[in-house]
Amino acid sequence: MTGSEPATALVLVDVTNSFFLEGMPNFYPAAAETLGPLRALLAKARAAGRIVVHAVEQHYPGFDDYEWRKLPRHHVIGDRDADFFAGFEPRGEVEIICRKRRFSAFFATDLALFLHEQAIERVIVAGVKTNVCIRATAQDAFANGFDVVVPREATNSNRPHLAAASLEDIDRYIGRVVPIERALEMLT
Repeated sequence: MTGSEPATALVLVDVTNSFFLEGMPNFYPAAAETLGPLRALLAKARAAGRIVVHAVEQHYPGFDDYEWRKLPRHHVIGDRDADFFAGFEPRGEVEIICRKRRFSAFFATDLALFLHEQAIERVIVAGVKTNVCIRATAQDAFANGFDVVVPREATNSNRPHLAAASLEDIDRYIGRVVPIERALEMLT
């Protein structure tokens, strides 16, 4: 990293069984298209010793959750759908888990505080789904004073038109949408 490059962290959003294993509550076939780019980002971040945030939606077992007024029950702590997708389990000293109960990794969590304490200036946000958790996380990252980067190939949705609109909004108002190659360079 050159002196002019901002300190960067990788935020992986909801890389869990729920979206990537057939039969799980939020599975959609196109999610698999993001796995190669997500693996490349994770490998590059690990090789460079970058902070990796594994932001995962998890809900308390046995309790009601406001989110279920719009969505079916999902991601209950201890359930298989809430587990990390194989190969994306946190490891090492610079990887943390950010448990979230809403779409954004920054809402009602200490993620902004943690990243500011580590002098992080830029976050690369990748995972699923573009029009829901990625957009919400990107918007809240911006609101918390971080430069936001979303690698185009490392996110998608089962609603392609909404994913396209979300990426357009992110690039226009919130941060930058870049090719995967550029995001990988930012992690070097």
